[in-house]
Amino acid sequence: MLDVNLSADRPITLAILAMGGQGGGVLADWIVAMAEREGWVAQATSVPGVAQRTGATIYYVELIRRRGNAAPVLSLMPVPGDVDVVIAAELMEAGRAIQRGLVTPDRTMMIASTHRSLTIPEKAHPADGIIDGRPVLEAMHFAARQVIARDMQALAAASGSMISASLFGALAASGALPFSREAFEATIREGGVGGAASLAAFTAGFATPATSSEAVKTETGTILGGTPTQRARLESLLRRVDDEFPVEARPMLRLGVARLIDYQDLDYAGEYLDHVAALVALQPSLASEAARQIALAMAYDDLIRVADLKTRQGRFARVAREAEAQERQLLDTTEFLHPRLAEICATLPARLGKRIEASPAMARLLTALFEKPRRVRSSRLTGFLQLYAVAGLRRWRRQLLRHEREADFLRNWLDLVASEAPRDPALALELLRCRRLVKGYSDTRQRGEGKFARVTGALPQLAGRKDAADWLRRLRDAALADEAGKALDGALATVATLEDGP
Repeated sequence: MLDVNLSADRPITLAILAMGGQGGGVLADWIVAMAEREGWVAQATSVPGVAQRTGATIYYVELIRRRGNAAPVLSLMPVPGDVDVVIAAELMEAGRAIQRGLVTPDRTMMIASTHRSLTIPEKAHPADGIIDGRPVLEAMHFAARQVIARDMQALAAASGSMISASLFGALAASGALPFSREAFEATIREGGVGGAASLAAFTAGFATPATSSEAVKTETGTILGGTPTQRARLESLLRRVDDEFPVEARPMLRLGVARLIDYQDLDYAGEYLDHVAALVALQPSLASEAARQIALAMAYDDLIRVADLKTRQGRFARVAREAEAQERQLLDTTEFLHPRLAEICATLPARLGKRIEASPAMARLLTALFEKPRRVRSSRLTGFLQLYAVAGLRRWRRQLLRHEREADFLRNWLDLVASEAPRDPALALELLRCRRLVKGYSDTRQRGEGKFARVTGALPQLAGRKDAADWLRRLRDAALADEAGKALDGALATVATLEDGP
């Protein structure tokens, strides 16, 4: 038999849950390199998986103190109930770790980023399919011995680095590993490329205290720049928010003003406040929901908005971060576009767009010329200028066919809400929320408008009922339940059987 002297020490165990592009492998490598540099034995393994966003991987690291000739005993996989530190690079990855049993209250230090990277089902849901992250935050404090939870992605982005660096800083601050801060920083320096940015993100992560958590917040943002006249106009709009509207609606109104200035201009933000004020005059209880829904309706998606977002400086910086582009590396960005005839006509002056739609010959010609898949390399001057030119149409947006139709829809929708607001505020509130049915453009937009028309078409049957608001909410929820509208068919059939009711 072989006479092997096995180490009796228990290793320190760490599980890192990260998605592709977040630097989970880099984080694991840093931990191993630091441990070996300090004279420890370290081992890292990884198990790839799927997170319906991009590849999710569990990196497992074990560290054990080197003791003479004693051979370390290390495992290749994390064992539920036996993990000292769990690091989650996204909030739902933290939830996965808890579900797997990797987080236990007697042993585990939990380090998690509170930001979200939405799954495909969340993005594809007809309504707001985003999963509420609060139960995961609560579960972390229940399941773990200690918790460090903060938006580590924002800390890293502010430093021009990857989230792995800010998580490494939080790990250093946690005291879970018997190594000094200097040892952590030296490991980053030895990595070479991007060291300065990584050290800045590390420092930001290190400042996060243990046993603390930070819920995901909505930032109101700051509107900067502009001429003195524009700044004075903005101050006037914000004073109007404070003077004319209920206190509870003001935060949402400020967000709406900022969004619509970014989307169009100050005058457009003023129109937004006019629309909200008209409903508030009829029914003050509608203020907050009106502020939200009208802002979303007025900032509709169109080709101009898509081009604008794709040509912003911040977008190129974000793509570079996500691609992990290093200094002096060239990054080429290709946009995949497929404009349809309806979208092209919608981006033309209203009269010309309608004329083309009414002329089969002109429609065929335009389809042949423009309706085909396109690849636009926005990182090249020619491709960027094409998108920039489309984004520049924003100054003429109010004269375009799409805006005319959006304005008509907005006016008819708000008239419908206003007609119910004095006599049935609850029903008016549900009518406001029905705007959720309509979003996007092209076919998606048409399907949404069709569902909106079917839901609101039931109003004559519901009018005068005490439970009218409840029934309208059920119809809206049914319309959002599936793309084909089968649930809505059933709900409308039920409404048709209602007798004159309570």
